[in-house]
Amino acid sequence: MTLVRSSSIDPINISDWRWQQFMDYTAYSLKQYDPIPCSISNQFIERRVISSFNKKPLNVIVQTWACSTEKLRLARAACLQSGENTSVINLVLIPSSKYDLPFFGADFVTLPSGHLIALDFQPVLSNDIDHLRFFLDKLTPIYDSWNQALPYGGEIPEEAKKYFSPCFLWSRLPLKKESDQLIEKRLKPAFDQYLNLYMDLVERAEIVSQARSKLLFSGQVDYLEYRAKKDPARGMLSRFFGKEWTESYIQKVLFSF
Repeated sequence: MTLVRSSSIDPINISDWRWQQFMDYTAYSLKQYDPIPCSISNQFIERRVISSFNKKPLNVIVQTWACSTEKLRLARAACLQSGENTSVINLVLIPSSKYDLPFFGADFVTLPSGHLIALDFQPVLSNDIDHLRFFLDKLTPIYDSWNQALPYGGEIPEEAKKYFSPCFLWSRLPLKKESDQLIEKRLKPAFDQYLNLYMDLVERAEIVSQARSKLLFSGQVDYLEYRAKKDPARGMLSRFFGKEWTESYIQKVLFSF
């Protein structure tokens, strides 16, 4: 089989993938910072399988886009398509611990049961006032302008709350034309504004002390270990690609540190 992509920074190329505009804007936003491709095995850069649903064959494809920059240790997107009604982008920007920055996280999932929408600046140090103040004052007006535009997604587990900011956009949408309009007219501009602000914060961030950097790194490890342990995509990925591949993908690519 000939791979469509051979480098982690090659453009995502998935036919009829719902989240293409979001990925394209992310890659465009990072291009000015001279992104460097990440060393990722070809089996994770792109993989295609034929699965089945209700005894019908399904073409399943996952592609991984990943790079690093001077201030971002890792920017990566896991992009998946299976049939007509399963379409996923899981995007995380992980800053270098030399800079006092939150994570950027966008998890947009289309399933036969509906759309799950999660967008946030996820804090590295959830109880650190200086860390939170650096981004919350600027993010809150953006959050306020879009929070009422999308239906509330409901309560999240108590143990997860420390890993999200007060500006967590969280929504559930049914598979309807009205939801397509909300994704295009509400979610996309909200995503653009979140990402634009994040990139502005990255550009202005200054190197912190070694002691502060160690504290930030510890917070990053705590977050990434939690995400790896609780990744809700584990079951779906295992069904498509097998448990061994899935565990390697989660531990070595999605939430490595």
